[in-house]
Amino acid sequence: MNAVRSLFRNPPLLTFVLVALVWLVASLTLRGFGAYGHLRYLLELAAVIGIVAAGQTLVILMGGIDLSVGAVITVTAILLPLLSPAWDPTGLAGIVLALAIAAGIGFLNGAGAAYLRVPPIIMTLAMATFLQGLLVIVAGGSAVTVSNPAVILLGQARPLGIPAGVILWIVVSAAVLLLIHRMPIGARFLALGANPLAARLSGVSVTRNTLILYALSGFFAGLAGILVLGMNRQGYVGIGDPYLLTSIAAVVLGGTSILGGRGTYAGTIPGAILLVTTTALITVVNASPGWRSIMFGTLILALLLVSGREARR
Repeated sequence: MNAVRSLFRNPPLLTFVLVALVWLVASLTLRGFGAYGHLRYLLELAAVIGIVAAGQTLVILMGGIDLSVGAVITVTAILLPLLSPAWDPTGLAGIVLALAIAAGIGFLNGAGAAYLRVPPIIMTLAMATFLQGLLVIVAGGSAVTVSNPAVILLGQARPLGIPAGVILWIVVSAAVLLLIHRMPIGARFLALGANPLAARLSGVSVTRNTLILYALSGFFAGLAGILVLGMNRQGYVGIGDPYLLTSIAAVVLGGTSILGGRGTYAGTIPGAILLVTTTALITVVNASPGWRSIMFGTLILALLLVSGREARR
């Protein structure tokens, strides 16, 4: 009984157990679900959500939110093929430039929230709307095909049978967990999310940390955009839209409070896997795709209500 109570008090562990149970039941009841190739494919899809949600986790931990991540993914996927110089055979120059643009967009979000005092939800929503309009003007309705060798390698390579995207996710996960739990800046992020006034009075710079957080969110969204581009081999308007809602859902499903100050990326990791698995199950049973959106929306609302109750206590 005590073990069960401890499990429910540890959201990341609870989400991991739930993923394991879903995979076990699905593997026993659905033919081919438990095959290595299928599970590897699910992890590859979860890697994109997990990388986007890395930045989203950091922002939410500080009590903010980033509604521009989907637009940043689309910007990266469309602009990278256009920005990759012909003189660079490796394609790394285009990747660096695209990531710099993505981080710059995040920096602008942070500047609007920090200097102009625009609420993050409004600032990032306005940025997403602006970027979507800009992309329609730049790309129109046509898709952009990628020929960047580094991007193609990232999206298609499978060293030792492991997708390169999953390896990238492992590296990102280690870096984010180290930042949150082993570096002073992570403690400042949590302090600002738990009690902004007390953190400010303790000498924590709200402006500097806000700029850093949103720049990181833009960077991780850009990284996910590069991975999506490599997996699809083309970029088009709207390619990043599905990852906005799923990035938020993965964060709150992993136990991070939507109000900030409590949580960890260790819960976001199984949260991303669970979302991809649930989507796969909906597809297998031929249910309407609309159920996925209904599920995500209901999940976020329910967890928001739970977080609000905990904050009042």
